[in-house]
Amino acid sequence: VKLPGQAIVPVHRSDGSGTTYVFTDYLTKVSPEWSSSVGKGTAVNWPVGIGGKGNEGVTGLVKQTPNTIGYVELVYAVQNKLPVGAVKNRGGRFMQASLDSITAAAASAASNMPPDFRVSITDAAAPDAYPIASFTWLLVPTRIKDAEKGRAMKEFLAWMLADGQKLAPGLQYAPLPEAVIGLERQALERISVGTT
Repeated sequence: VKLPGQAIVPVHRSDGSGTTYVFTDYLTKVSPEWSSSVGKGTAVNWPVGIGGKGNEGVTGLVKQTPNTIGYVELVYAVQNKLPVGAVKNRGGRFMQASLDSITAAAASAASNMPPDFRVSITDAAAPDAYPIASFTWLLVPTRIKDAEKGRAMKEFLAWMLADGQKLAPGLQYAPLPEAVIGLERQALERISVGTT
């Protein structure tokens, strides 16, 4: 690839976001300089670049501004036909973001999954993992007093872990690995419904 002799302009989120948290979490793991000077968070003090509001804003700036590079969720890159770069993972392989490489990153977390499922899968150890990946979480109470609402919630969550997984790829979201689905089903069983 012949690159132009121009300065590259980074495009980042101007608003706080989970996408920024995931990206900066990755950067803190692979760059001691980034870790000590900028750190990670939903919003950080960017040393360079221009900001766009939301994934849509970053996508728009990258599409309209020459010599830019940015970060967005995979679905935005696919929908907007943005080229996706390959990023070196922990094993030394350059991986592009794909449903398979994101699922591989998620699978690597299953054996060390905490009970509340809060785990970072950036810079995952799996050889075929894309290193800038994350779960998307739902916050669900462990006790739902309203029996009708509780049953409906549990049925919906059970559907998400079964037939819903079949729809994920069509929406450009990586399906959960079977090991993670098993852990999620165990957590679903622990949700109590009704007054007991």
